[in-house]
Amino acid sequence: MPSGRTHDRITLWALPLVAGVTFWHTRSGNVTLLVAGGFMFGGLMFGPDLDIYSRQYQRWGFLRWIWLPYQKSLRHRSFLSHGPIIGTTLRVVYLSSLLAVVAIVIVAVAEKLWNVTVTWQDLEGTVGRSLTSYSIEFFALFLGLELGAMSHSLSDWGGSAYKRFRKQGVRGILPSGKIKKRKVTSRSRRKVSKGVRANDQGKRTK
Repeated sequence: MPSGRTHDRITLWALPLVAGVTFWHTRSGNVTLLVAGGFMFGGLMFGPDLDIYSRQYQRWGFLRWIWLPYQKSLRHRSFLSHGPIIGTTLRVVYLSSLLAVVAIVIVAVAEKLWNVTVTWQDLEGTVGRSLTSYSIEFFALFLGLELGAMSHSLSDWGGSAYKRFRKQGVRGILPSGKIKKRKVTSRSRRKVSKGVRANDQGKRTK
């Protein structure tokens, strides 16, 4: 598995490519900025390795404690943390839930101290209008986060596959199911051939 420094280099080296391809497809500076920013944030601070004590985790500074429940709930390199789309989605939902709790506390304090009246209908309406009005922007940001996370996961899988290839050859990169199936097939063929030979010998003796 590549080191944290290697992951950072991959993110920084791939950033111009991601930004260039995005601008070439969208011709939009705002969308390109969101995708590129999301890619950089996803690769450096919001990637799959938040499930362990990693460089991404350490970059959150004094706020890194918020990821402790996330780490304790997931096994490292599980599909829920390193899987395509679902890993980024789960982290977004997790962080959004924490921000929602903080917003609820702030609203409650504001109502007590400054007599500010804010209803849940107002908050839901504001959030709903924002998601509808800026759906393209939110999608661009999520896409950038996903690309940053996938660059991390793919480098992990590629590094592991390369190490297995060096140690075991082609067998190291084949799924274990296929290897077992081939072993079973070869064993069955040997048994069949032994049975045929035994029958031939029996016929000759007769």
